[in-house]
Amino acid sequence: MVNRVVCVTLLVLLAAIHAQLWLGNGSMAYVQDLHRQIQEQYAANALEKSENDRLESEVNDLKDGLSTVEEKARYELGMVKPNEIYIQVSKR
Repeated sequence: MVNRVVCVTLLVLLAAIHAQLWLGNGSMAYVQDLHRQIQEQYAANALEKSENDRLESEVNDLKDGLSTVEEKARYELGMVKPNEIYIQVSKR
């Protein structure tokens, strides 16, 4: 009789542990979902890092040289130098 009680108790404990492993907060599916979220976050971070690097490079160019400022003024704002004639050629 004592052996059966011990066996049943151990089986119940084993079932409880397995239930936690497959269904609980630390289950295999939950851990896989966390790994997927981590990989997605790494990918998003890599995109943001490349954008930050590009912007940092542009800021350094603007701080260091006037050629970048002049280029932006010409192409984005349509500015010209004194005594310079602007001619626009359109292709059809």
